[in-house]
Amino acid sequence: MKKQQLQETKAYLQNNGITDPEIGIVLGTGLGKLVNEVKIEKEIPYSEIPHFPQATVEFHSGKLIYGTLSDKKVVIMSGRFHVYEGYNLWEVTYGIRTMHQLGIKNLLISNAAGAINLNYKKGTLMLIEDHLNLQGGSPLAFKGSGEFGDLFADMLEPYSKDLNGKMKAIAKANDIDLKEGVYASVVGPQLETRAEYRMLQILEVDAVGMSTVPEVIVAKHLQLPCAAISVLTDECDPKNLQPVNIEEIIEVAGKAEPKMITLFKELIKTI
Repeated sequence: MKKQQLQETKAYLQNNGITDPEIGIVLGTGLGKLVNEVKIEKEIPYSEIPHFPQATVEFHSGKLIYGTLSDKKVVIMSGRFHVYEGYNLWEVTYGIRTMHQLGIKNLLISNAAGAINLNYKKGTLMLIEDHLNLQGGSPLAFKGSGEFGDLFADMLEPYSKDLNGKMKAIAKANDIDLKEGVYASVVGPQLETRAEYRMLQILEVDAVGMSTVPEVIVAKHLQLPCAAISVLTDECDPKNLQPVNIEEIIEVAGKAEPKMITLFKELIKTI
């Protein structure tokens, strides 16, 4: 059933001109301007794609975009799916499986996250080098999962050392302050308590968010090299915690976004 769904989704998209993407990109909260750099050939709302979930978060636009970026064919998820929207983990990661079906060879992911490492200030970019899955489930835990890849997917290197190394070199060459760290993914949508922030500090987490990890697990299951960047939009100091301001988070993400766009554009030239 799941394989048939994916085949139908793939056939629809190919029939609508999304034929040979090399790179898949997932754009996170407040990080949609990369699309402006793309020579767009096709834009298809998720609502028109068979079996695709619908994005429900107001600042996620919910469309699949196909075109050329840095002389490579890319397919972009402008809007992602989250467990906190009521989706199961198959639905949350359906876009990743779809892009893989379409033939992508590399996956680039972005998200907005809170800084747990108090040395990392808001507005900074963090390259994810490892993660903690705190969502209480796995996108691989379904009957027939082994048909898509190794059931016991190896998580030794969920983030490609090759892609991460290139990203760090590009950051250095462009004078971009790129931190590295561990990202923890929680369910949300509520933000964390002071006690939860203290727990994450004890676990040596550098940033926390509500996405990305299921997508990366599926990419690893499909043996799809991936790299992910967090834009740190707020500082999660349990001793000095302030009420959350979503508008400010979106604003901080927007200001940091040009640096992320530079990293992604330059990386795409090399892969």
